[in-house]
Amino acid sequence: MTIHKEGYTSLALTVLLIFVSNALIQFYYPDAHTLKWIVYILSGLLFLIILQFFRSPSFHINLDEKQVLCPADGKVVVIEETDETEYLKDRRIQISVFMSPINVHVNRNPISGVVKYFMYHPGKYLVAWHPKSSTENERTTVVIENSAGIPVLFRQIAGAMARRIVWYVKTGDKVEQGQQFGFIKFGSRVDVFLPLGTKINVGLGEVVKGGKTVLAELSDTPQPHKGGVIKETVAVAETVTVIKPKAAKKKV
Repeated sequence: MTIHKEGYTSLALTVLLIFVSNALIQFYYPDAHTLKWIVYILSGLLFLIILQFFRSPSFHINLDEKQVLCPADGKVVVIEETDETEYLKDRRIQISVFMSPINVHVNRNPISGVVKYFMYHPGKYLVAWHPKSSTENERTTVVIENSAGIPVLFRQIAGAMARRIVWYVKTGDKVEQGQQFGFIKFGSRVDVFLPLGTKINVGLGEVVKGGKTVLAELSDTPQPHKGGVIKETVAVAETVTVIKPKAAKKKV
């Protein structure tokens, strides 16, 4: 277990704050033993919270061209079909992972390939589970295209608490599955947009691990959306709505 580079400054400031507060308590209230112990305990808890937040575990990642790895630790809060209007401009399966403050906040590439698109969007700070957070909050959008020419779009989304998004990729970069592409401080959300026909391996409410959990398996022939019949995936159930054409009336 190592500490992520994004946490160096925060840890240094935390240590400085703890040192100053403990020194002041010791100087002004040398005989207030109860108060000093309370400050010591709170200082220790603060240090442990910041330390665990910026942890960056190392592990082996099995590369697989057809698999889509989860880009972040957290819980699956959305599985549905939706229109992606920023870059792909077609119908996609959206999987959203909510990251709480206790999760590892490293973000990892879901697939290997070439970064075809990157864009940073300033925006609002709605709570991460708000339906409009994906399009109105501060966010980044990344599109990676694998060797088969299949693009996967994913977004880092800031929340009410998380107001610092960090990214390490740019358009044209060649990236590897599971490699770090960014970091979000103090919890938020990551959305992944997959082609129709992709096999989804997770369910709503499932706890997932970045770089370990296989979110989905890409199809060799992803289904393009041509309008008409739409397959809606809501929660963990699949509901298929088929619209049958009305029978033509016979001429008398």
